[in-house]
Amino acid sequence: MATNGLNVIVTGSASGLGAATAKILARDGARLVINYSSSQADAETTAEECRKLGAAEVVVVQGDVSKDDDCKRIVDAAAKWGGLDALINNAGITKHVAHHLLDQLSAEDFQRLYAVNTIGPYQMVRAARSLLSAGAKAAGRASAVVNVSSVAGISGVGSSIAYAASKGALNTMTLSLSRALAPAIRVNAICPGYIDTPWFTKGRGAEEAKQVRDMVVAKVPLKIASSPEDIAELVCFLATPKSNSMTGEMVRMDAGMHLG
Repeated sequence: MATNGLNVIVTGSASGLGAATAKILARDGARLVINYSSSQADAETTAEECRKLGAAEVVVVQGDVSKDDDCKRIVDAAAKWGGLDALINNAGITKHVAHHLLDQLSAEDFQRLYAVNTIGPYQMVRAARSLLSAGAKAAGRASAVVNVSSVAGISGVGSSIAYAASKGALNTMTLSLSRALAPAIRVNAICPGYIDTPWFTKGRGAEEAKQVRDMVVAKVPLKIASSPEDIAELVCFLATPKSNSMTGEMVRMDAGMHLG
């Protein structure tokens, strides 16, 4: 998938899906802003791997997308390029709580998840809008925003009710932004199911994470646990001119989980 030196910001790209996405873009000579909130060592490792893969330039920026000033600082790191071709809103958090345990989710839990998963992408788009518009003008085609959502936001499943709600709000916001920012900026979302990353291990421990993985493989029609690289290919498709006629879409990629 040729990116021809695209200028791209990937939030939450120290590891997992964000890192896998950055590496795919790097192979085609993209200029990248790698963003992390707390894992600087992982971010620097990802950045170095991107350089070795052929990225034209890599900048590492610490920032919490729930903070508007941090969002502006992340975007400022790309200003020297004169424009952006894509913003990939990948940063996200959760709290693992079984859905029937209502007393274990507080208002503060909802507020924190919404701050990162929903308000964060909005603030990133707002901060990056002028650079995305400049990129579109220079390229003669729309630039792209890709919001990394989840099947949780469609089906009300997932690690907690608060997480599902925050991703449902992100899906709705994707539709609103796709109308508001056209024709210069395309806005789409991906809705992956289970991804085989340390996400569940950090939240539930190694033993329970393995149980979740085994359960997913047993239940989904394709009998696979999607890798970060699997999902990253879709992210990059939506971030590049390959999807130039797509906006306002929520593309589900869940190994058939939604089929029941």
